[in-house]
Formats: sequence, structure tokens, C-alpha cells
Amino acid sequence: MRLSFIVDALGGELYGDPALLIEGLAPLETAHAGQLSFLSHPKYQHQLTSTQASCVIVSASFESVARARGACIVTDQPYLYFARLTQLWKKNLPVHDKPQCHPSAVIDPLATIHPSARIGALCVVEAGAVIGAYTELKSRVTVSENCVIGERCLLHPGVVIGADGFGFAPNAGAWEKIEQLGAVRIGNDVEIGANTCIDRGALQDTVIEDGVKLDNLVQIGHNVHIGQHTAMAGCVGVAGSAHIGAHCTVGGGAIVLGHLTLADGVNISAASVATRSIRQPGHYTGMFPIDDNATWEKNAVSLKHLAQLRERVRALEAQLIDLKH
Repeated sequence: MRLSFIVDALGGELYGDPALLIEGLAPLETAHAGQLSFLSHPKYQHQLTSTQASCVIVSASFESVARARGACIVTDQPYLYFARLTQLWKKNLPVHDKPQCHPSAVIDPLATIHPSARIGALCVVEAGAVIGAYTELKSRVTVSENCVIGERCLLHPGVVIGADGFGFAPNAGAWEKIEQLGAVRIGNDVEIGANTCIDRGALQDTVIEDGVKLDNLVQIGHNVHIGQHTAMAGCVGVAGSAHIGAHCTVGGGAIVLGHLTLADGVNISAASVATRSIRQPGHYTGMFPIDDNATWEKNAVSLKHLAQLRERVRALEAQLIDLKH
């Protein structure tokens, strides 16, 4: 692509030769001549002067430095601009014809699949399932009975939608299965990473609202509700009946316990465990800080005695009060 084509399509202020040909996209650190890169965070600004990229995308605050080294595109949100550039780039890649529905896919006659949807190899779509317009199921995706997937969704290989939720009642030392009679409802523009599982509800549906992004190996329990444009990184686990608001983020490996509520705009750090409902937006962390093992063990032992230490402090405070009187 020529720089003129990119700027005509995406906007931004171009400084440099509009006819310059861009052959690829790359990070600042590894880019070479003929490639276009971007600077989205000030901590990488030292790479701006050393990069070999033919053109860089920057914000106005780095315009002078970028222009001094060569061609640049100035925009308010460089990372967003780069995201849209990757979309533009993919649209212009050579397209290899492939069937809307791979011949190895197994689709129940009672399933409803929009003619524009794509169903990949070895997928299974069961009775009553609905797949919306321009949604794509990559290979080995399973959509169980009566589950609904909206428009423009992307499900990566191995995703399972609508397996039974984990519901069992104790019975004389054994477990009695609670049949999972709900389904899964997924909105529009949702992306679900490889081998992620979303369980069907026990009575009501599990709900994933519009614009949600789930990474690989995420587990969503039965009757969970996830609000619009929330994003979860790899290996997150959400237990049953949790209600997660809109525009939340959950870092990799974090856990949200069942029946909890996270308000809109809550950000959970990686590897944290949400053990209580969070009613106010903000950034929350719940983990024991990493340390060398010997120090960690000493701190862990102290933590076990924290309740005893608290009582001793209270007793000493009471004695001091008595002495003052």
C-alpha cells in the first residue's frame, strides 16, 4: 500500500512522500525499510529514533521527533489507528475461495445459519442453534442446542458454546445431576479465543453481550452475565451466576467467584481472585506479591498469625487506655 492510500482510507496527517510504498507492518524494534510501525506508549519513545521503519504512526506530542527521522502519520490515537490499519491490510490480502460451510461440518437440520456466516472444518452446530450474519466459526467449534450467536462474531478453534453447567446436588455422599435447561445467548461483534468454554444456564440463559472479547482458555460458568465490551485475557475463570458489568477488563489467570457482581468499568489485575462484589469502577488487585521463595515463606507464616497479632495489639491498646485513666 502507498501512504496516500492509507491516509485516504483512515485519515491522519501525513508528513512525507505520499507515494512511498509500504510492504508490511512491524513493531518499532524490529521494523525495517519498507515497513510501517507505530508508537502508542511513551515508554517506547527511545525506539522511535532508532527504528528502521519507513514510516511511523505517532501522536502530536511526538510529531517533531518523528518528522526529524522521516515519514510519519500523526493522529490522536496511534494504537487505534494501527488497529484499523491491520483491518485495512487484511482486507487487501489475497483471498482464497473457501466454502461458506466446510463439508466436514456437522449441522443439524433444525439449526438456523445465516447465508453469510462461515462454518469451518469439523464444526458441530446442534438443533435449535442460531448463527447470525457474517459470523465465522473456525475449525472444531461446537455450538450446542438452542444457543444463539449474533452477527459479526468470530469463534476461534476449539470453542465450546453451551456445554452443561457444573451443577450437582449432594445426595447421601454422591452427586445428583441438576439438568441444565437454559442456553447461551451471545450478542453481536463478540470474539472468543481458542478452546474457551461458555456453559449453558441451569434455568436462565448464560448471556454474553455485544462487543465482548474473550481470550483463549477462558471458562465462563452457567448463568453468568457479561456486559458490553468487557474483555478477559487468557485462562480467566468466572464461576456460575456472576454478573460482570460493561467495559470491564479481567487480567490473565484471574478468577471471579460465583454469584458476585462487578460494576461497569471494573478492572481486575492478572492472577487476582475477586472474592467479593465490587460496586464501584476502578482498578482492583487481590494477590500476594511475588518475592524470592524464602522471604515469601516467612511472610506467609506471619500472615497465618495476623489475627492473633491483631488481638494482641488490641489488648495492648486497651492496657494503654487503662493506664492513662
